[in-house]
Amino acid sequence: MDFDYAHYMLTEGWKEKKREKEKFQYSPLKEAYRKRLKEAFGMNRPRILAFSNKPPAPLPLDTSALEAVSLRRRIRRVPQTSERTLDCPGLIDDYYLNLLDWGKNNFLAIALENTVYLWDASTNTVRDLVTVSDDEGPITSLRTLREGHQACICSLAWNSKILTTGSADSRIINNDLRVRSHIVETYRGHRREVCGLKWSPSGRYLASGGNDNLLHIWDRSMARINSSTQWLHRIQNHTATVKALAWCPFQSSMLASGGGMNDQCIKFWNINTGACLNSVNTGSQVSALIWSNNEHELLSSHGLPDNSLVLWNYPSMLQMAELSGHTSRILFMSQSPDGLAVASAGGETLQIWNVFGNPDQATPKKEATREPFAH
Repeated sequence: MDFDYAHYMLTEGWKEKKREKEKFQYSPLKEAYRKRLKEAFGMNRPRILAFSNKPPAPLPLDTSALEAVSLRRRIRRVPQTSERTLDCPGLIDDYYLNLLDWGKNNFLAIALENTVYLWDASTNTVRDLVTVSDDEGPITSLRTLREGHQACICSLAWNSKILTTGSADSRIINNDLRVRSHIVETYRGHRREVCGLKWSPSGRYLASGGNDNLLHIWDRSMARINSSTQWLHRIQNHTATVKALAWCPFQSSMLASGGGMNDQCIKFWNINTGACLNSVNTGSQVSALIWSNNEHELLSSHGLPDNSLVLWNYPSMLQMAELSGHTSRILFMSQSPDGLAVASAGGETLQIWNVFGNPDQATPKKEATREPFAH
């Protein structure tokens, strides 16, 4: 190691090179002069710390994880037929009601006229849960409270121990079923039937939609602080009933909503500002929306004229699949507790779709089974 030479190159050598470049233009005579100058200063030595041979090849990158992700995306297949079809005689053909739900214990509940049936998805068995009289029926949602509302209850939503009810009397009530006086808050803002209710995963925000074409966002934390039940946002961009609502699982401040026959749009909202992030015309009545828990995908169910389910990629909103199996408009949709399957109901059938299933376990198409729901 020649520290004197290194010091010269670091402090003076680059200046000498610059002066040479500015003073001389290339010519054989000047090139010979520069060569002799380099010899005089000992500048014809090899580059310091240079590789004597070709530099070693970089260590191989472990691409197994990347290849697995790439393979997973390549083989992402959505079955085009339902896994199972159940006959549901007596299913009410009413767009404003909510008659289907899939509980965390893997029981699927559906109301058929005056009776609520439970289908155990693990054992494929069916039993009656409750039957009401003709005077009280038909069942319009999966729970009825006798105090608070003055008309039929059309929509329900749980928020921990609070059961929120939306009614045809245009009111929304939070009910704490642990206490005798169960009404803890009442929200007033809709002018007609409240047919859509969804709490955000945090339990702070409630989205409500009605057949007055209004979408409201309510902040329950504000109601707890100052007893105010004033809406946080009143959104009037839809031109038909707002029933389909879904909070985004990977972006907590975003809500998706779908409009009815005269609207046919899926819209995305920033609930912090109330701004519309995007709007997509689906060409059909939107009855329900469900986000995937694993991918940036959104499933929509539709009534007239398509009567289908559509899987969308977000945020491009390109259609990944269209699932056609219902012959009547799809009115209700619910997601299995593991997030992989979806149940859709319309006409007199309920169909189970493996729409969000693991693509690595995808199986070839098979004929859908069909059996009665109630025995």
